[in-house]
Amino acid sequence: MFSTWTSATAVLRRIGIALIFIAAVVLASAEPAFAQAAPAAQAPAAAPAPQARVFTGDVGIMYNIIKPDKTADFEMVIGKLKEALAKSDDPVHKQMAQGWRVMKNPEPMAQGGNYLYVFLIDPVVKDADYTVSKVLAKAFPAEVQELFKVYAACFAGGVTLANFQLVASLK
Repeated sequence: MFSTWTSATAVLRRIGIALIFIAAVVLASAEPAFAQAAPAAQAPAAAPAPQARVFTGDVGIMYNIIKPDKTADFEMVIGKLKEALAKSDDPVHKQMAQGWRVMKNPEPMAQGGNYLYVFLIDPVVKDADYTVSKVLAKAFPAEVQELFKVYAACFAGGVTLANFQLVASLK
């Protein structure tokens, strides 16, 4: 009987994770459609300063839609992020690194062939700013401008941030 419950729990967990990813893909796919509807007469705006990426939940997820020809660049910047967190003396950065995982859906998205990368933050460090460029700036002040250019060019859409509250642990 216990093995049946464990199997049912595993199936429900997989379904829940699949639904979260499907919702992310739907949300991310909608953004490029809205961007295409913008009038062509608008003058390009200056690049805004990165928004703070602070989570309010127990678990945080960031969905990143990356252009198919920019996945290697994106993963290079993520490697620099890992290096920055590892060499930091900041105790908050050490805590952030412990719960920050980066995952990639190996299959391209149906619309545009872009790739979905997910930052899974579990547990969230309270009041910590998970903005990639800010972490990189502390570790690589001489390189951060070039790294940010490479990083920003990777995106096919914006970053979607989601907060989650733990309802139950099934361990």
